[in-house]
Amino acid sequence: MTSTQYHTTEEIRSAVHTAVQRQIVTDMHTHLFAPEFGSLNLFGIDALLGYHYLISELFRVTRLVYDDFWAMDGLAQADLIWRELFVRRAPISEATQGVVRVLTALGLDATAPDLTEAREYLRAQDPMEYANRILDMAGVDVAVMTNDPFDPEESRLWMSGIEINPRYKAALRLDQLLIHWPSACATLRSAGYDVEVGMTGATCDEVRRFLSSWTERMQPLYMAVSLPASFTYPDDTPITRLLSEAVLPACLEYDLPLALMIGVRRQVNPALRLAGDGVARADVTAVEHLASDYPDNRFLLTMLSRENQHELCVTCRKFNNILPFGCWWFLNNPSIIEEITRERLEMLGATFVAQHSDARVLDQLLYKWPVSREIIGRALAETYVGLHHAGRPVTDSDIEADVHRLLRGNFRDWTNFA
Repeated sequence: MTSTQYHTTEEIRSAVHTAVQRQIVTDMHTHLFAPEFGSLNLFGIDALLGYHYLISELFRVTRLVYDDFWAMDGLAQADLIWRELFVRRAPISEATQGVVRVLTALGLDATAPDLTEAREYLRAQDPMEYANRILDMAGVDVAVMTNDPFDPEESRLWMSGIEINPRYKAALRLDQLLIHWPSACATLRSAGYDVEVGMTGATCDEVRRFLSSWTERMQPLYMAVSLPASFTYPDDTPITRLLSEAVLPACLEYDLPLALMIGVRRQVNPALRLAGDGVARADVTAVEHLASDYPDNRFLLTMLSRENQHELCVTCRKFNNILPFGCWWFLNNPSIIEEITRERLEMLGATFVAQHSDARVLDQLLYKWPVSREIIGRALAETYVGLHHAGRPVTDSDIEADVHRLLRGNFRDWTNFA
């Protein structure tokens, strides 16, 4: 089949827009759970309004005492958030507009005075059918979960031999193991692993055995950890020992990438609970040392601070065993997504993963992906317009190949996910 060559900037922009809208996405990092996980599978209006972004926004507009809010049940919290952020005020923030987009996509009234209609809609849904329908509406073929073997409820389900919807894949999360080692050590000991807080004896070998057991059970596409902005490597902490003697060897053994998500400051305001985390600039040299010391390992990398993004691109230009991905957490806003995407296209070409949803509630896919598609398409179109002006013809096959790489192919190739 011959390629179509575009001769005007309007044709290029239209072709990119069409290609991005049509491209099926593999959502490489979410906090979603397959329907088979029961109560861990969050969906519906009350879960949407209980999202930590909206909780923190609530306290921007009310003098409510934190403890009084947390004493409410989930329905009362959702009613309060709806009244304060959607009825009494225009929902102009990105997080509140996202809820409006979801309701509109589902054919529900985003101007309703209360949540009666939206709750009735939820009660009519079968979780299994609803999950597949939302994935289809968002143009997502597979959602990669975040799976913590140290979470008692989740661990129990995995140990039961749960079989899940094949459109959900696992990612083995290591935060408890690496960041809270004394607590993780106690849990491992209670499970029969011969480990010591001081990392003596067979500790690292036993951690390897633990990782092997959970890799066999979950069949994850990658291992992952969310690290603080203060993360350094190498140093004399358990994190360095565990990474070098357990995690990275296990990743090599099972041919899995390690995803590093760096830059969070936990509990800046503990009274907000999950909504109380902040952000700080991290030291990118820690990543450079890891990539240099372990050239046979593959790393997925995202950083939370806007100020780290240029350094991240430079580092990825120097180490081809790092694949940058997405606009994580506080960066997941339209103005910043566009800036970061354009910067990466300029410095890395199409050798990154353009976005992930980071969704915690299933319905969020109905706004996170349409918004991201629009922004990514706009940034990529201007890149191709620049190529056109430089004197190189632009074809539909060029555009479609890069769109596929950015939204699906790069991640699947990096993780050997057929």
